Amino acid sequence: MNQVIGECPICKSDLTVTKLECTECHTELSGEFQLSKFNYLSKEDLYFIEVFIKNRGNIKQVEKELGISYPTVKKSLDGVIVSLGYEVSDEDKIKKDDVFLKLEKGEITAKEAAKLIK
Repeated sequence: MNQVIGECPICKSDLTVTKLECTECHTELSGEFQLSKFNYLSKEDLYFIEVFIKNRGNIKQVEKELGISYPTVKKSLDGVIVSLGYEVSDEDKIKKDDVFLKLEKGEITAKEAAKLIK
């Protein structure tokens, strides 16, 4: 079975679903149905989200599994957040990045990092 795509391959506009069918009894529904935000993400973004969730958001594990650096994980995460329609505050991003880097280098404890992030 093919994956649902969210973007027109010709003009790049958003696609809508116009028919749904039950795989068991074959009942069909016609209309205009909205896809989820995730259907509009690239395959790469979806894979990143899958790895991120599988690793329960543990950036070290995501780095290890994908073979990428901490800044690349953060950049990918920020990209997904923006693609889902949310803003990434540059101020919050810089502060959190600094805290995570200090934590990673052992300059602060996890407890101190949690306090700074709040």
